[in-house]
Amino acid sequence: MGQHTTYTLLAGVPVELTRKNIRRMHLRVRCEDGGVTLSAPLGVPRSMLERFVGDNADWIAQKQREMQALPKRQLHRYRMGETIWLWGERRILAESAERTEGFRLQDGRAFLWLPPNAAEARRIYFAHEAYRRELACAIGEILPGLSAQTGLAAAEWRIKNMKTRWGTCNIRARRIWLNLQLAAKPRRCLEYVLLHELLHLVERYHNRRFYALLDHYMPSWRETRGLLNRSPGNL
Repeated sequence: MGQHTTYTLLAGVPVELTRKNIRRMHLRVRCEDGGVTLSAPLGVPRSMLERFVGDNADWIAQKQREMQALPKRQLHRYRMGETIWLWGERRILAESAERTEGFRLQDGRAFLWLPPNAAEARRIYFAHEAYRRELACAIGEILPGLSAQTGLAAAEWRIKNMKTRWGTCNIRARRIWLNLQLAAKPRRCLEYVLLHELLHLVERYHNRRFYALLDHYMPSWRETRGLLNRSPGNL
């Protein structure tokens, strides 16, 4: 039996509920819209779900207040003169002197050239591909050091543009996914997310052991996580 997602009201809270083959319930508040998601084992009765959400109502409300206080995400159109972000620093998008279709990040600056009638989707495509190259290069530089430090190695890593998570780890396949949006954040945020996902290879859950491992390998991880969630950069 696979996972099943529904939208329901639990203890007066609108919740995106996903039932799947796990052992414990996991509650999250989405960064982008403050929505509540709950992952629950397949056989847990609704009464237990209601109680779990109700017991965490104060925590949910606090997280939603924090989300509302965060800078709002700007939707980038990648037009000349627009402010964009790379590794936590502002860049002003300029027209490339090279009349070669594409987007370049070079010497701390960003350049784009497309024919005047090019669709906006094409601008976004070229920009995101440039960010993908930047992120892939940084992952290739950071990950070997973390693997040497922890003794943990992923079989592979991949990049995709995710809405609700900075990274995920498929423990069985030993595969790590990284959010393309990390290329807009300070570089140490990428290091934190990589370490976070590597540690899931030895501890699936966000429990006391997991956080003890984070404390051991990156004592400043809480400050870095705060920087990741509050810094304004996005693609």
